[in-house]
Amino acid sequence: MIRIAAVGDIHMAPETKGALRPAFETLPECADLLLLAGDLTRHGTPEEARVVADEIQGLGVPVVAVLGNHDHHDGRPDEVTALLRDAGAHVLEGEGTVVDGGDVRIGVAGTKGFGGGFAGRCAGEFGEPVMKEFVQHSRRCADGLRTSLERLGKEGCDVRIALTHYSPVPETLAGEPLEIYPFLGSYLLAEAIDTAGADLAVHGHAHAGTEHGMTTGGVRVRNVAQPVIGRAFHVYHLPVPERARTGAGARVTTG
Repeated sequence: MIRIAAVGDIHMAPETKGALRPAFETLPECADLLLLAGDLTRHGTPEEARVVADEIQGLGVPVVAVLGNHDHHDGRPDEVTALLRDAGAHVLEGEGTVVDGGDVRIGVAGTKGFGGGFAGRCAGEFGEPVMKEFVQHSRRCADGLRTSLERLGKEGCDVRIALTHYSPVPETLAGEPLEIYPFLGSYLLAEAIDTAGADLAVHGHAHAGTEHGMTTGGVRVRNVAQPVIGRAFHVYHLPVPERARTGAGARVTTG
């Protein structure tokens, strides 16, 4: 059984320094890795990123993260990324990483993702250049996620996880105003996940959303925004799938 701890939208700042560290220090007892689903800071400043770095450094389990929209606000996402990487985190954007969980190879593919909406109610690459750019950015993020998941499959990972900030499905947005769904996620992310294959998808961003959802292709989706899960992190249990040997899928349970 693979134990996956995950949380997003922790929005740390100097005044919250140390708030999560006591809970994070228990991770080796209950989890094989920690996923951070973006919006790790309030405004994306290096000062705030150092707070996050102190929370996750030397935890005893691998940490894999993506950035969120808040982490881009100050215009210094590269500095935020560098500080988190210096603390030992694998920070992904259109990339994948492999984590060893005992005898199990866990592949995580990550991207911030972007908005655009969902099937039947989504933005298209038409009209003004700024609208085309909006959709093209979302598509680039999704393409990077798909490519990374495919690469992890070729590398023989036993399980693959898609880690994003924006949501791939509308189900986990339930509770948010319908009017803002296009700014909370994109169906392009779900298309990438279903095309490449994954055993679990984890995202944040939707503070008033719902924890559980699923892609059209049957991949479980979990919204781990901290206001949704109501704790420092939540642990999901993912059996080593028979897929690796027989082509069958995996089952996700909540612990």
